[in-house]
Amino acid sequence: MITLVVANQKGGVGKTTTALNLAASLSAASRKVLLIDLDSQKNASSASGVDNITSKLSLLDALVDDKPINSLILKTDYKFDIIPASQDLISAEMELMNANNPTSILKEKLSVIKNKYDYLVIDCPPSLGMLSVSALRAADKVLIPLQCEYYSLEGLAAMNQTIGEINASTGDKIKISVILRTMFDARNKSAREVSSELEKHFPKELCSTIIPRNVRLSEAPSYGMPALYYEPEAKGTIAYLALAGELINKYEKNNAA
Repeated sequence: MITLVVANQKGGVGKTTTALNLAASLSAASRKVLLIDLDSQKNASSASGVDNITSKLSLLDALVDDKPINSLILKTDYKFDIIPASQDLISAEMELMNANNPTSILKEKLSVIKNKYDYLVIDCPPSLGMLSVSALRAADKVLIPLQCEYYSLEGLAAMNQTIGEINASTGDKIKISVILRTMFDARNKSAREVSSELEKHFPKELCSTIIPRNVRLSEAPSYGMPALYYEPEAKGTIAYLALAGELINKYEKNNAA
């Protein structure tokens, strides 16, 4: 199982859109996928057509009260499974403070299901709290969605600094594995310039796939579905399918080698 954590401390960069549509696209490629919504705003959950009302338990029950992680998993209508977010994730920071080594609990819990899925996609909250740190520590690969604007480069630098601080305090070796350009408009000169800078400075991490600015990607969640099931021929849908293919080729070939 490859644990892919989608994270960015800057909001509005397509983080949840990427987590949701990557999960759907990997599933469409016949991979077994679990999406975990760690954001108390629950956007990935509602866009998957489910919410925590369907479940009597929440992720907090597994992290704090030692409930089995399997009991939280729900089926969606879109081939992937999900652990939906819940409102009580807001209190997770305080609840976890009393635990021993709290930011390692999520990784330990997820080890139970490692043989059940090919990919685990985690949608992090935008704020850097204990849940985000827990997700980063559980990651095999960290994917940073990035809108091609100069403020986003500052967000990338902040994310790099955060990861460095986590590594320094825990001894982990987390690193940014994938940088994904999102909401890209080739007509925008600034977007083209930022894209060129990313190509120059992050040639190994930068995906060749670029997610265009596309209205269908923003419309689909209001219908409780990923873009693939809302408008399969949309440019945004096709781009996320291409991203899934790129990651499959990159990581599964490496695992087989």
